[in-house]
Amino acid sequence: MIRDPFGIHNKNVFKATAFRAAQNIKDAAAQAGANALEMSFSIPKNVPNFADSGRALEDRAWAALSRRGGGVLNGGMFEKSDSLPMYKDKPYAYAPSMRLRPWWQRKKVLGIITAAVVFFLYLTGFFSGHPRARTSESALSWLGLAQEKDQVDWDERRKHVVDAFEVSWDAYERYGWGKDEFHPVSKTSKNMAPKGLGWIIIDALDTMMLMNQTSRLRHAREWLSTSLTWDQDQDVNTFETTIRMLGGLLSAHYLSNEFPDLAPLTEDDEGADGEDLYLEKARDLADRLLSAFESESGIPYASVNLGEYKGLPSHSDGGASSTAEATTLQLEFKYLAKLTGEKNFWDKVEKVMEVIDDNQPEDGLVPIYVYATTGEFRGGNIRLGSRGDSYYEYLIKQYLQTNKKEPVYQEMWNEALEGVRKHLVTYTEPSGFTIIAERPDGLEYPLSPKMDHLVCFMPGTIALAVTDGLTEAEARKLPTWSKKKDDDMQLARELMQTCWGMYKYMKTGLAAEITYFNTYNPPPAASAPHQAPAEFDPDPNAEWRKDFIVHSNDVHNLQRPETVESLFYMWRITGDVKYREWGWEMFKSFANYTAVEDRGGFTSLLDANTIPPTVKDNMESFWLAETLKYMYLLFSPNDLLPLDKIVLNTEAHPFPRFDMGPLFSTGWQRKPRTPKASKKAE
Repeated sequence: MIRDPFGIHNKNVFKATAFRAAQNIKDAAAQAGANALEMSFSIPKNVPNFADSGRALEDRAWAALSRRGGGVLNGGMFEKSDSLPMYKDKPYAYAPSMRLRPWWQRKKVLGIITAAVVFFLYLTGFFSGHPRARTSESALSWLGLAQEKDQVDWDERRKHVVDAFEVSWDAYERYGWGKDEFHPVSKTSKNMAPKGLGWIIIDALDTMMLMNQTSRLRHAREWLSTSLTWDQDQDVNTFETTIRMLGGLLSAHYLSNEFPDLAPLTEDDEGADGEDLYLEKARDLADRLLSAFESESGIPYASVNLGEYKGLPSHSDGGASSTAEATTLQLEFKYLAKLTGEKNFWDKVEKVMEVIDDNQPEDGLVPIYVYATTGEFRGGNIRLGSRGDSYYEYLIKQYLQTNKKEPVYQEMWNEALEGVRKHLVTYTEPSGFTIIAERPDGLEYPLSPKMDHLVCFMPGTIALAVTDGLTEAEARKLPTWSKKKDDDMQLARELMQTCWGMYKYMKTGLAAEITYFNTYNPPPAASAPHQAPAEFDPDPNAEWRKDFIVHSNDVHNLQRPETVESLFYMWRITGDVKYREWGWEMFKSFANYTAVEDRGGFTSLLDANTIPPTVKDNMESFWLAETLKYMYLLFSPNDLLPLDKIVLNTEAHPFPRFDMGPLFSTGWQRKPRTPKASKKAE
């Protein structure tokens, strides 16, 4: 058994409070696993248009692009249809979906009154997704709770998030169990490897623990124990597999050991057979992933063959790896190194950071590609969207993970944030929203006023960096508070407002994948005066809407978590209840526009700017691992996973903060900076 060999877990710090929070949301179904579950779901008002005649054309177009395995759409790279789902760089390759007839054309007509009554009750509850679910006669419509009650009940709102998780999970369990992909509209599924990779199951483990889903967790753990194997002749993406699978297993190990009263299983008891199942699977996977680092430079290859223990360069981009992907492995491998005492895991990922920094990126901003062969950057594309984003996220999180004992990463974060202000931050017209733009051709070339939804991780990450996880009120009392911290918090607030505007702009209230903005020419610098409206006027002709532009190719919504992730951090850190209210409004939009008929769960959207929306037949694993988890945490007491005690990886998997101890060290130092003449052009 491998358990906490260095004493890194602070069991008494917040175990009791986390357990009390969990107790508040326990329900009889989770405990007994057999009782009928009363759900508060009503049929959404705007069911997606499953029979839209245009949908088949769109599906065929996406499928054709998928089969070709290449092409560029508005800056997004298409990937082969059999590639892994991508989180930070999602391929825009959509599998064809079966057009469904309206439900009233497919249901059998029942001839007797009793059966009709039963059928009516079934219809009013079929969105629950639970085989034993029934409608609660006393429950108000979940979409009307905010209007029906004089006082907001956040515990009740949190329960609705649990309902949504159960709907989604049970649909997957019913129609796609054990498979890596789930298509809730057609109710089909498939694997990405011959024996499956546990893509959805593993990613959702810690969400089930936090939500106290005992019976569902038991089923998942049984699958891991009896069906999961990494010994397969299968190429996988190094980054995606690390953040989702390795991260999911490690967080499950952490929560099950640190908080055994969350979704308790007897199999997790000390001394029980298979007690270290999560860690054993994680260690096996990490040994295979480690082969990605066997490059000439130490930069990991983009892919790994699990069965052959072999790293593989990217098949596109001139063989270069994504910079964000290469530098978003560190939290996972460092935590595994701490758990096992295997220093090799630590050293490999630290080496990556050294190689990246030795390139001396101008003002801390890294191009989005790096060669594994030479360790040098490819091209000059600078952005905080896909292939760039989580590099910056993991700078500050590495600093926090080791209890602020690696100041090099705080230094790199601060340098990068100043670079963002200098080169990427500007303001829109006519309303003055703050955006983080892109410089696709390099820092000396003009801005592109484009923001991926992915960029919306930044408001929360900035706030986290300012306070180190304390509340803003607590941090302001410390002698380390400064004007820079004031300015950074203001930037976080302004970016949060912009990201929320991306949701308000769309007809469904669900953000597009990419948003462009109207900006002045030349775009104003970060120091320019600006004042965005505090509220979003709902008038469709409101002035603020002139600032936002969404192209027809970018209207899809993939259930992404970045904005609700930042809402969670901003609520915890500032205490401003509007961030909770925005999260609730977002949750209602997901419920109202993405619920699938016939107990199918929830789906992504091809077009989130039409009502009813046009659906994309897919549920991403991060819907369970991140989007719903962040909503649950947003509506939970602040002592559940307190931000000054844990770090969340880029897939929302919680790890503890820890001291490095005598075995581990940063192992490298920054080289002196070589001055570079800036030729920045607006």
